[in-house]
Amino acid sequence: MRKILVIAYYWPPAGGPGVQRWLKFTKYLPEFGMEPIVYVPENPSYPLVDEKLVEEIPASIKVLKQPIKEPYRWASLLSKKKTRTISSGIIEEKDPSFIENMLLWIRGNFFIPDARKLWVKPSISYLAKVIADEGIETTITTGPPHSLHLIGLGLKKKYNIQWIADFRDPWTSIGYHKKLRLSEYARLKHKALEKGVLLKADKIVVTSHTTKAEFETITPKPIKIITNGFDDELKPVALDSKFTISHIGSLLTGRNPLGFWQALHELIAENEAFKKALKVQLAGVVGEEVLQSMKDFGLDDYVEQLGYLSHDKVLETQQKSQLLLLLEIDSEETKGIIPGKLFEYLNAKRPILAIGPEGWEAGAMVEHHHAGNMCLHTDVATLKNVLLEAFHQFEKGTLVCNSEGVRQYHRKALTESLAKFI
Repeated sequence: MRKILVIAYYWPPAGGPGVQRWLKFTKYLPEFGMEPIVYVPENPSYPLVDEKLVEEIPASIKVLKQPIKEPYRWASLLSKKKTRTISSGIIEEKDPSFIENMLLWIRGNFFIPDARKLWVKPSISYLAKVIADEGIETTITTGPPHSLHLIGLGLKKKYNIQWIADFRDPWTSIGYHKKLRLSEYARLKHKALEKGVLLKADKIVVTSHTTKAEFETITPKPIKIITNGFDDELKPVALDSKFTISHIGSLLTGRNPLGFWQALHELIAENEAFKKALKVQLAGVVGEEVLQSMKDFGLDDYVEQLGYLSHDKVLETQQKSQLLLLLEIDSEETKGIIPGKLFEYLNAKRPILAIGPEGWEAGAMVEHHHAGNMCLHTDVATLKNVLLEAFHQFEKGTLVCNSEGVRQYHRKALTESLAKFI
């Protein structure tokens, strides 16, 4: 078995989509002749926790842990809520407080590339012995946090081993990067570090065509697109009796679907049957501005906030829903963002309503696989038509999803692609 050292920050009991990718890769890699050894922090500050995911760690996997020093613990003395929000990459856009502005400025200018940078040097020192003792041939770093790629860079400089950098999200082109109050020095430092990683890594893995095209302008190194995916975790469930539209994940200011709320508002006023049957479910953090928008459109009585759900409850909620809502910020920077939830939506076999920017890669995938419809945020007329058509099918008991070609996103198939690339 070829030994692979995987360097990650998010690992059970971390919750959220970031942990799923490498939890599943490590599950299937042994089937392709590779033995993963996972290196993660011993005492991380995870913004979301899902203890049930610990049960999914393969028993055969060796997991190494070392302490990490994170400034979020100190910053939480000023504002625990704001610190937890910023540490998860969630940045409210409207009327940030003085404390939030200060935390963002410190985060952006003192902790480059991110607040886990203090883990880099100790990790390089610790992993030197691991590489020698275990006979490691390949290291894989996965980010964000992108400071983990600096661990890979440091190990690459010292040892003649293959290094693969896995980018679950872009680095300097991701939407929230502009909100970090970066000085010109900090902005250029980020660019330099990103370029250094892309030029020194032997191979690069990305999750979208957009990121691949972006990185190809920086580096000649091989770049492989390996998306996120789904696993065989579904149990038979009955559909909701109501016309339930569900959104899974954080729903904050940037993703606030004003056109969607307006479409629902108008349909409720125009169609009594729609009004009686509608239910909107929101699983995850919901921002204050989003809550105010729903109230302004008179939707309070139709919305159920589920809060954070464990992964198994997420799967159940998706399967029971009549319609699944996929949202992205309406901006140029988000066209290449493919939310991890898309693939579990596809596996749930429920119709998807994707609302995002023009040219959105994820929206194009929804339509390519005949899994639903893509609409623009501002196209209220089309949103109403799509919702009304789905509702009519719901009334007749024919609202189904006949998606095609989605098995390629099964975690085992994706892992096989990764193994071949390694």
